[in-house]
Amino acid sequence: MDTGMFTVPGAELYYEVRGSGPVLLTILGGGGDAAMAGPLAEALAGRYTVITYDRRGATRSPLAGPPSEQRIEEHADDALRLLQAADEEPANVFATHSGALIALDLLARHPGRIRRLVAHEPPAFELLPDAARWRTLAQEAVDVYLREGIGPALRKFGAETGVLAPPRPDPGLPAWVRDMLTRMSANMETSLRYEQRSFCRYVPDAAALRPAPLVLACGAGTRGLMRDCTLAVAAHLGVETVELPGDYVGYLRLPAQFAAALHERLTA
Repeated sequence: MDTGMFTVPGAELYYEVRGSGPVLLTILGGGGDAAMAGPLAEALAGRYTVITYDRRGATRSPLAGPPSEQRIEEHADDALRLLQAADEEPANVFATHSGALIALDLLARHPGRIRRLVAHEPPAFELLPDAARWRTLAQEAVDVYLREGIGPALRKFGAETGVLAPPRPDPGLPAWVRDMLTRMSANMETSLRYEQRSFCRYVPDAAALRPAPLVLACGAGTRGLMRDCTLAVAAHLGVETVELPGDYVGYLRLPAQFAAALHERLTA
């Protein structure tokens, strides 16, 4: 595995590269970083040059200045620059959760750069019938964070969305998992404070995405809000959804099975 830092306007991005073959970029959700995609990348390295990275503002991808409200378009531009530096040819992209919203924006604005995108459970709250409720929750979670700290804020957000905060780094876990969980705690704070309110208002560009090379996916074991969001995106874009192994983090829990299913979707 090769690692490095990549300079983009306003930030330095930490990245990892594994394998050989056509480029496959992964874009993860808030709180996650390259380590969460590591097992999946290892499982795919025999078929692809897999690029994983920490999004701007994460612990290993520091901003050049003080943190401020994040924009999906800016994160999509980061992904575009990574792809341009990696290869001149169109690349495959796997993206999950808020990373999937970023990838949808990337595909809508730069379709020539993407061979195929598998977008896994994009949390497009704005497309839900009760969108106002989720906008309010995003603000309330920030308010709780400012008053009481990140723990109570994540518990409030998780109780409503069903997406749980990362567990504490138990000493019995492998070192790389403990390190990842420690970073995720800080990353979740950044995501909640500076991403949730703007990201939850994002609406994918249906006109641009309907003819695009897109696979919209949901975990076979995912229920509740994340499945509702995926189905809302499907209705908005007029596309079908496919199921991938596991739940909302199936790519981490079942990397070999998930990799096989993802490869099938990328090459179908």
